[in-house]
Amino acid sequence: MQKKIGVLAVQGAFAEHIRVLQKLDVHCIEIRKKADLESSSLNGLVLPGGESTVMGKLLRELELFDPIKKQIDDGLPVLGTCAGLILLAEEIAEYDTVHLGNMHIMARRNAYGRQSGSFQTEQKFAQCGKIPMVFIRAPYIESVDTHVEILAKVNHHIVAARQENIVVTSFHPELTDDLTVHKYFLNIVHQK
Repeated sequence: MQKKIGVLAVQGAFAEHIRVLQKLDVHCIEIRKKADLESSSLNGLVLPGGESTVMGKLLRELELFDPIKKQIDDGLPVLGTCAGLILLAEEIAEYDTVHLGNMHIMARRNAYGRQSGSFQTEQKFAQCGKIPMVFIRAPYIESVDTHVEILAKVNHHIVAARQENIVVTSFHPELTDDLTVHKYFLNIVHQK
């Protein structure tokens, strides 16, 4: 049976994630309002890159915040990239605001500086070998709880991690032709 993955489509790089998932023969549903979430029985969810403050505000205004938080807490597999990582972080360094807060990590927003600090590199991801990584005004993970698995580091900073059903990356896997991160996420989806 084909899996259904919701992609939060209120702001940010959601179209790029949909394109990658469709390459992997995944049925995608754009989540724009509460009814989209309620009308579909999702097997997984993607929280894309974008502007985390705007996305957090829209989650609340569109009444998506509570149902998404609950579904993740109940075990729905979720992939959060860049701003998605910030939405999922339990703590954000030097900020009082926390969004969904499902993952026991501390994120640092815009850790690599402004747009001009954006860069690309290739580093090892989990047990999958080296993959291309695109960082755009990216956060990194400053600290993790003991039960959070570190999946990748760049210059000694944590840029990808997993906590049970949650996978986060500081970088944008949807902006390369490499499918490793999405395949890794879909493997978790298929295990549920």
